[in-house]
Amino acid sequence: MTVAFRPRPSVVRRDSGLYAYERALARRGLTPIAGVDEAGRGACAGPLVVAAVVLRRPVDGLGDSKLLSPAVRERLYEQIVARSHVGVVVIPPEEIDAKGLHRCNVSGMRRAVAQLACDPEYILIDGFPVPGLPAPSLAVWKGDQVAACVAAASIVAKVTRDRLMVDLDTSFPQYGFADHKGYVTPGHRLALDTHGPCPHHRYSFVTVARRMGENEMGAGVA
Repeated sequence: MTVAFRPRPSVVRRDSGLYAYERALARRGLTPIAGVDEAGRGACAGPLVVAAVVLRRPVDGLGDSKLLSPAVRERLYEQIVARSHVGVVVIPPEEIDAKGLHRCNVSGMRRAVAQLACDPEYILIDGFPVPGLPAPSLAVWKGDQVAACVAAASIVAKVTRDRLMVDLDTSFPQYGFADHKGYVTPGHRLALDTHGPCPHHRYSFVTVARRMGENEMGAGVA
């Protein structure tokens, strides 16, 4: 009787370095490897941006985009784009309101992977599993802190979104988008109280919906 050979599973320690997942998968012949992450999930204004990255060459200094300074993110972004296959999907607020945030996030991840100029053999996703991807995948808790390709995707998504929010600030300076990037801050709440939401706010989010209701009540009393 022939016994099928099954390789021993790899155990990846979270303190083994940012390229440990990629090395473990490469030892099993699973390359190229794509990392997927998003930016803007918790914001109440602006788009959701999803990025997929396949690193063709290592990039020094990668890490969770939220823990890096804007200048470092910008520098790493340029290196990642020059050394990687990249797919980026920008999902506008009206689509988020119509379909729901999680559904848009999952769809955006599939679309970002589909944009890659190569076919990944394995996909690492930050946070939660995504069905319907074109290759085997693994959801990695805090993946942008432990997997290089996911960290690269987090930087691409974050820098892309931040640039869009800075551009948006020129058209709607009263909201301070260039500073808070659409997230809920005391200054953003005050701007919503003063001016009401603009077309780039997410009306399905409670912070915005509450201000809409208050403004409509005030208009009715007047």
